[in-house]
Amino acid sequence: MRFEELIARNLAAAWLAGPWTEAGLFERGQEVIGKAGRRRFLQLVRAAIQAAPSDYPPSPGWITAFLRERDGLPDYTERFLNSRRSISLALEPAHFSSSLSLAPLDVPRLETPHDLAVWIGVPIEHLDWLADSRRQAYSTDIPMLQNYRYAFVPKRTGPPRLLECPKPLLMAAQRKILSGILDKIRAHDAAHGFVAGRSCLSGASRHAGEDIVIALDLKDFFLTTPVRRVHGIFRALGYPWAVARLLTGLCTSAVPLSVFRRLPPAERHDWKTRQLFNSRHLPQGAPTSPALANLAAYRLDVRLTGLARSLDATYTRYADDLAVSGSLTDRNAQKILATVRSIAREEGYEVHPSKQRVMRSDARQCITGVVVNRHVNVPREDFDRLKATLHNAARHGPRSQNRDGHADFRAHLDGRVTWVENVNPNRGAKLRRLFDAIVWKEGSGDAIG
Repeated sequence: MRFEELIARNLAAAWLAGPWTEAGLFERGQEVIGKAGRRRFLQLVRAAIQAAPSDYPPSPGWITAFLRERDGLPDYTERFLNSRRSISLALEPAHFSSSLSLAPLDVPRLETPHDLAVWIGVPIEHLDWLADSRRQAYSTDIPMLQNYRYAFVPKRTGPPRLLECPKPLLMAAQRKILSGILDKIRAHDAAHGFVAGRSCLSGASRHAGEDIVIALDLKDFFLTTPVRRVHGIFRALGYPWAVARLLTGLCTSAVPLSVFRRLPPAERHDWKTRQLFNSRHLPQGAPTSPALANLAAYRLDVRLTGLARSLDATYTRYADDLAVSGSLTDRNAQKILATVRSIAREEGYEVHPSKQRVMRSDARQCITGVVVNRHVNVPREDFDRLKATLHNAARHGPRSQNRDGHADFRAHLDGRVTWVENVNPNRGAKLRRLFDAIVWKEGSGDAIG
C-alpha cells in the first residue's frame, strides 16, 4: 500500500471515531497528521464537510477517495517521511453520531457490530449470515440455508407476485429493528400508508369534493426503493457505517436465481424484473419494508407536496398510490402528470404508464378503493355485491357464498362490513344487520366455508 493511501485511510478512521463536526474532525485529524499546517488542514476539513453527500458521516471509502484527490495530501506524506515519526493509529471505533434533525430520537446507541448483535439477541457470528453480507444465502440453491421462504401468489394479470417471508430468526431481528428504531421516526405528513393513525381512508378524505383528482401508481415500489437510501436512513440516525451496513443487510434481500426456475417459463417475470429481485431490495413480506419504503420516499413526498402547494392543490401518498387534487385546469392536470413523472424518476422511482388517471367531478372519482366525489364513500357496485353475499349467506348458509375458500369466512365478511361502516356509517349499519342475521353453526364448518 502506498504511503499516501495509508495516511488517507488512517485520517478517515480518525474522522469517523467521533462527531462529524468541524471542530471534531480538526482535533482528531491533528492527532494523525501533527500540528503543522493548521490553517490549511482546517480548509481541508471544511471542504470535506461541504463535499460530503449528506449531513451525517460518509463511508470510510468515500473519505479515503476524497483525501486521495486533494492536492495537499502529498505535502503531508512528505512531511511524515522527513520527520521520521510514526503515524498515530486510529483504533477507536466510529461513534454514534446522528444528523441534527434526528438527534432527539430515542433509538439505541449501537456503535459496533457487537453492540448490534447483543441488542438483537444473536451471536455475533450469526449476524453476518442474517445480513447476508457475503451473499452466501443468495448464492445457495438449498432452501434450508436461505434466510427467506419464497412463495408465488397468482395475480389477475401478469406473472405471479413473489412473497419473501423471513424465517423466524430474521423475522425476530426485523421486528426488533421496526419497534426499536424505525417506529421512532415520523413519516412525512403526506404519507398515509403503513403509518399509525392514518389509512387509505384518511388519505382519500383529503381529496373529497375537489374539481379534479389525479391518481398515479409507482411501479414496483418496494423493488425500486433505492437501497442506498435505506443505508442513508440508518446513517442519518447516527449509526456508524459498519453498523448501518449490517442493519441495511438485515432489512433487504436478494432473491436467488434458482427461485424463479420454480415457475413454468410462460409464467416467469421479465428479465428486468428478475434483475430487480436478484439485486438488494426491500422484500415484500418483511415487517420493516413498509416503514423503510415510507422513509426512503420522504424526499419524494417533500417535492410533490411543494408541487401541489404551488398550484393550491393537495398531495397524498398511500404506499405506491399517489394522488393530487384541487381546482385545477386541464392544462394544470397535464402539467402535474408530466412533473410527477419527472420528479419520481429523479428520486429513483417510475410511474406506471398504464395507471395514470385524471378524474373530473362530473364522473366518478376513486382513489385507493374510496369514492371521493362529494364525500368519501364505498363504490356502489362493491356495496351491492357485499349486500347480496350477506343476504344469500343468511338465506342459504355461509358455506354457499365462500367461493374463494377463505379459511375464516366469518372474519372475512366481518372485516368487509367494518370497512363500509368506517367509510359510510349509514350503509355500514344496513350491512351489519344482514351480517348479524347469518347463522354460524359451530362445528358444521360454516366458519371456514
